[in-house]
Amino acid sequence: MGINVSLETERGEKLASVGDPTNLLHRALPDPDDPQFTWAGTIDWYGDTVFNRLQAPLLRREWALLIQNAADEKTRKLLKRIDKLLQRCASEVHHYVKFYGD
Repeated sequence: MGINVSLETERGEKLASVGDPTNLLHRALPDPDDPQFTWAGTIDWYGDTVFNRLQAPLLRREWALLIQNAADEKTRKLLKRIDKLLQRCASEVHHYVKFYGD
């Protein structure tokens, strides 16, 4: 099972979510030591990682590179769906994108 990603309110209410049941993100996300991915490299496979309205635009810049370098169309579509959550998070107050590791 892969990482689940949700757009949530400050109270933890889920507004939208994207699942990764085939674990595509595991191959798409960068190594934590890759200096090109300061934000994407912090996503924890086995824990939860949260990005707020100020962090989401910074992650989106890196996310665009991940989309561009996606190994296949299925992975690219998944990354684009997550990018839409990040875009909403960046444009709305008191919203967070949470990556839930397994």
